Amino acid sequence: MTYSLKVKEEICSRQMSRVEIFSELSAIIRYDATIKEDGISLTFESAAIARRVYKDIKSTFNISAHITVRDQKRFRSKQVYLLDIKEHAKMILERLNIMHDGHFLEMNRAYLEDPEEMIAFVQGAFLVSGSINDPSTGGYHLEFVFNTLEDANFFNDLLHEMKFDTKVLKRNEKHMVYLKSAEEISDMIRMFQATNSLFYFEDVRIYRDHKNMVNRLNNCEIANQEKSMQAGIKQIQDIEYLKTHDLIDLLDEKTKIIMEYRLKYPESSYQELANIIGMETGYIIGKSGINHHFIKIKKLKEQHENAKK
Repeated sequence: MTYSLKVKEEICSRQMSRVEIFSELSAIIRYDATIKEDGISLTFESAAIARRVYKDIKSTFNISAHITVRDQKRFRSKQVYLLDIKEHAKMILERLNIMHDGHFLEMNRAYLEDPEEMIAFVQGAFLVSGSINDPSTGGYHLEFVFNTLEDANFFNDLLHEMKFDTKVLKRNEKHMVYLKSAEEISDMIRMFQATNSLFYFEDVRIYRDHKNMVNRLNNCEIANQEKSMQAGIKQIQDIEYLKTHDLIDLLDEKTKIIMEYRLKYPESSYQELANIIGMETGYIIGKSGINHHFIKIKKLKEQHENAKK
């Protein structure tokens, strides 16, 4: 079972108020149903969603829909659930603000009067047109797919009103409203009250964030080590130059100590070099002091090179 389906089935296990059921059914039928003169047809790949819609239709309108289970063998074998509503279909469509006098009604923000209705409407759309990536297998991505740009734009505006930074994108002949922010996807799962799915998402998110932080620290450490090695090589070259040209005696004793330990520990950073010198000689020095001595070494070498020109 995919993570997306787990989220949906957890949503289906939650009890809702009559007002919430109306809003959820409105989205489900508006965005997923085939509406004909003789009734309403819906197709689901999840038994849990089919049961949810069947139960809500019966409890809300006192109508029993007809469910058919079929085996679908396109690409892979799976069962699909066909739900047909023949009885009082016109009344249901009018009560859910989908049709009036045989004409389709565009979705209107006025149909959703309070936050609970808005959340239930978004939840219904997610059940039939939404999907969410498993955070452990790829990037963070949650999307809703709609047949028309008008539906996508209305839904995008609704989510913006709910403080989600969604965007609209055309995909083939469909229109997608999507989220990429891990924090906002987490907020939406929390809004659906899918607690177990939320815990899983957050566990994976924390693990990935920690792993990325460790990788950044490791990369930073590697870069610092490479920088120290390059600096050490250049400093050893300067010291060898002074030795070759008998210039060592022009330096003070403390600088000579720094030179000696740089030759012994060519890959050490300034701080590591300072610690070693302090432990082995008792000469307490910091990173800035180490740097000061290497500046003196470099300056002496450059003066000698300039004098030869």
